Amino acid sequence: MSEIKALFWDVGGVLATNAWDHTQRAQALEHFGLEPKEFTERHELVVSSFERGKISLDEYLDRTVFYRPRTFSREEFKQVMFSLSLPNDEALAFARTLARSGKYLMGTINNESRELNQYRIEKFGMRAIFKIFVSSCYVGLRKPEEGIYRLALDLTQRRPDECCFIDDRALNLEMAKRLGMGTIQMEGVEKLQRDLANMGVGMADSSLRSE
Repeated sequence: MSEIKALFWDVGGVLATNAWDHTQRAQALEHFGLEPKEFTERHELVVSSFERGKISLDEYLDRTVFYRPRTFSREEFKQVMFSLSLPNDEALAFARTLARSGKYLMGTINNESRELNQYRIEKFGMRAIFKIFVSSCYVGLRKPEEGIYRLALDLTQRRPDECCFIDDRALNLEMAKRLGMGTIQMEGVEKLQRDLANMGVGMADSSLRSE
């Protein structure tokens, strides 16, 4: 096995809760008393454009929520959306120690809308961890499309066998593995540390243990 020189991380489900997945959407709909079926039909029509950065958060809300008068404001809805993003502090701490080691190029490969992605990068201090954000809203590609993984490799000029991609969903790992990247399915930080150690990453040096 080649030495791993780059670590790519998913964000939602790995470093934090998902930003606007079905669980978060259901919580917001219940909070505001919205009808799930009607919302979901509208959401499915625009989510690809939303996560590819083709439409803004305001445009998304125009099409899914505020196409009719509501008893709550746009800002109130946004505040609830953002509040549903919570950090995985243990995973972030571990990623931070790996970044501080200087041994690995650290990046993300994640599906996210622009405003939520920006909020999470700032809120969770991810600029101090990652050098590159291959986010769907910036590159116009989404996992599990082959193009987003190839773009990450092209931008970083790393061979697939020098890279490991960490994601909580098996489907998102399949294409990365097919391209020759190492892959790890996130099932908790302790297991992640063991899996990375098996690839020769980090854990041989006790200073890289999560803080």
